[in-house]
Amino acid sequence: MEKNWYVVHTYSGYENKVKTNLEKRLATMGMEDKIFRVIVPEDEETEIKNGKKKVAKKKVFPGYVLTEMIMTDDSWYVVRNTPGVTGFVGSAGSGSKPTPLLPEEADMILKRMGMEEQVTEIDFEIKENVRVIDGPFNNFTGSIEHIDMDKQKVKVHVNMFGRETPVELDFTQIAKL
Repeated sequence: MEKNWYVVHTYSGYENKVKTNLEKRLATMGMEDKIFRVIVPEDEETEIKNGKKKVAKKKVFPGYVLTEMIMTDDSWYVVRNTPGVTGFVGSAGSGSKPTPLLPEEADMILKRMGMEEQVTEIDFEIKENVRVIDGPFNNFTGSIEHIDMDKQKVKVHVNMFGRETPVELDFTQIAKL
């Protein structure tokens, strides 16, 4: 099963609420391995009113939210039954699975938002000792316990206050010793 971007139709004006509701639901229903990111595509718009510059976010697709997910019966059900969601774009009937965005369509939207998919190549291995180079655990050292290529994260056990503590970090936050 591969993950794709799907377009979810919402009540207009409810896009951010749907994003919040969906993120809460996927956490409480244990769907983090099926539903990855929920995005409300927005552009920044600068307007000048009364001589003051104001930057406002404007929805690119009012009434729509993008969801990166692996389409299964469960993930489809969770998204469809989120308050504010009226359905998926590209599904023929109420019981049929929706059509994902083409990868180039998703890339174009993500690039427009400055969120293009960044894939980091790594040459780390499980049990390898590394140094944390960014974030609250900066300068701590520890050993890699788990590598998640999809999420671009590693779980590192760092020694804190005399005990091993697991910490989840981005690939960019660690360096070889």
